[in-house]
Amino acid sequence: MSYLKAKKRYLAELSLCLGLYVSAVFLVATLFDHHSVAAPWQPVVALVPMLPGAGFCWVIMRQFGRMDELQRRMQFEALGFSFAGTALLTFSYGFLETVGFAKISMFSVWGIMAALWCVGMAIAKRRYG
Repeated sequence: MSYLKAKKRYLAELSLCLGLYVSAVFLVATLFDHHSVAAPWQPVVALVPMLPGAGFCWVIMRQFGRMDELQRRMQFEALGFSFAGTALLTFSYGFLETVGFAKISMFSVWGIMAALWCVGMAIAKRRYG
């Protein structure tokens, strides 16, 4: 499969997952806003958006299978940079919370990881591009 065709397919699959994820988030928020979920079911309903979230993992892994060796190496280096950087930042902030810094949501971790993945890709592209 050509690079352009693989990229288009990846973006289409990713967009579908994103649409399903956003729809699930709005559905869950609406159900909770209207107090439509019995207490025992609240954890289950709260996790409904993670079903399309799992789709993101599937789509990303499929895309890795479509990449050539250089693209995989660049992604591997970017992900390694992101993994290590996220660990350093989140652990550092965790220690700062013990001395009175405000608690932050776990939702922020993905934002940090994604930003560092982009930085890692920029570094890899500069090195190999």
